[in-house]
Amino acid sequence: MDEAMKQMIDGLKEAMQAERTGHTFYAMAAMNTQDPTGKEVFEQLAREEMEHFTFLASHYRSMLDKGAPSDAKLASHPAVSADHPIFSPALRERIKDAHFEMSAISIAVQLELNAIKHYRDQAQKATVPEVRKLFEDLAAWETAHYEAFSRQQQALQEDYWHAAGFDRF
Repeated sequence: MDEAMKQMIDGLKEAMQAERTGHTFYAMAAMNTQDPTGKEVFEQLAREEMEHFTFLASHYRSMLDKGAPSDAKLASHPAVSADHPIFSPALRERIKDAHFEMSAISIAVQLELNAIKHYRDQAQKATVPEVRKLFEDLAAWETAHYEAFSRQQQALQEDYWHAAGFDRF
């Protein structure tokens, strides 16, 4: 196996691991949030992360078996976008006690940023156009997640800080 092929296969393995981590985190977040909208969104994100894992695994197996990516495609566009709220408006009513949800947003922002960086890096390194495209598509998908979490975090942050007593004196 040449170095370029090894690099692509390693990149796919790392991406598969990251998607499993994302799935585990979003499943845990769905189980622990008190917000019904947040629960639905986190469950959907957990399903999307498993879809990504399956997508990447098919390409990984195909690269090992055939030396080329599979014909697998991402099934749909991300369900979460910057215009889609993560939590219900009722979360603001209990923002002082929304520590889990605020932590979950913060962790999700970082997970999505890490995924975007990884996928963009892999796209730049890819020597096979189809592999480059699959990493570019994944980066775009994760960017939609990142923008949704970032927007929700910004919308809630000041209220949370104020209610939790983090304001300036």
